[in-house]
Amino acid sequence: MAKREKIQKTNAMRELDTAGVSYRCRELQEEDLSRGLGMRMAEEAGEDPDSTFKTLVTVSPSGDHVVCCIPVGEELDFKKAAAAAGEKSLSMLPTKELEATTGYVRGGCSPVGMKKRFPTLIDETAQLFDEIGISGGRRGLSLRLSPDDLVSFTGATLADITR
Repeated sequence: MAKREKIQKTNAMRELDTAGVSYRCRELQEEDLSRGLGMRMAEEAGEDPDSTFKTLVTVSPSGDHVVCCIPVGEELDFKKAAAAAGEKSLSMLPTKELEATTGYVRGGCSPVGMKKRFPTLIDETAQLFDEIGISGGRRGLSLRLSPDDLVSFTGATLADITR
């Protein structure tokens, strides 16, 4: 019998392990990890794309950061997200600042295991599923877990934040 290749732990996985939060992980074994990764991962796993969430990091005019998790096929509504976060407005954090701010690269950003805990908003549709997918902290790595566990662990707020 061939041994199953062990997936290298990420900060997100280590933090969830330490907190006793159960999750399943899946790694996309493909060289092309370009745009549309979240949608492709959901489709290849036979999962509902609406239950697979991408992580977007936004910034307010005062420089505060807000993490937003929305379904991979949706677009963030900045006005709704700003209102839910109690901010005047929000805009995307420039990609060049992402790794220094979060510890993650574009396409591998997880709401769990960032360098610092930021206020987090998760689209309210997460409640419709027993399990949702989020980035595992590396491009091509997905974690599936209970939305209640994710909300509890991150201290997130559920809100309508998509267009």
